[in-house]
Amino acid sequence: MSVLIIGLAVFLGIHVLPMFPGIRDRAVGSFGEGPYKAVFSLGSLGGLVLIVWGMSMAEFVAVYDPPSWGRHATMLLVLLAFICLVAFHMKGRIRRILRHPFLTAIILWGVGHLLANGDLASILLFGGFIVYSIVDILAVNARKPAPAFAVVPVHDLIAVAVGTVLYGGVLYFHGALFGVPVLT
Repeated sequence: MSVLIIGLAVFLGIHVLPMFPGIRDRAVGSFGEGPYKAVFSLGSLGGLVLIVWGMSMAEFVAVYDPPSWGRHATMLLVLLAFICLVAFHMKGRIRRILRHPFLTAIILWGVGHLLANGDLASILLFGGFIVYSIVDILAVNARKPAPAFAVVPVHDLIAVAVGTVLYGGVLYFHGALFGVPVLT
């Protein structure tokens, strides 16, 4: 479990830095934009590797029994998360309404997985990402106004279509990718 915790601390810790523009600006001023981005990317990758490794070797410690409907709710929430993830790259109404579709996707993904998994490692992983995403939404909203862009209505259709296809692929390959088959 300690590898998972270290991975989460590294990954989420490095992602908290941009929430404090003064710290980020001082780091960029000291080292330059390129080296800052390189350290950020390597730290993120290292944290992600530790998270995956830590989850793969974490012992199962039951904390609560997920509800009987949790698996079905997870499937719906993760589908919506994939649509939000694609909408993040589009200029449709979904992005305008949500303002933070990428972070919303992480929250939906995390809540869904907490409805299906009641073990300590899952609570640390998904709960950690949910808390980070909520804090980041609040931090961004406090510092920046909503970006202005012209809505392209077809982008919402693209987000739904591509998000659904990506969801189907991850659903189908979930067992091979994450060691937990969803379609049985």
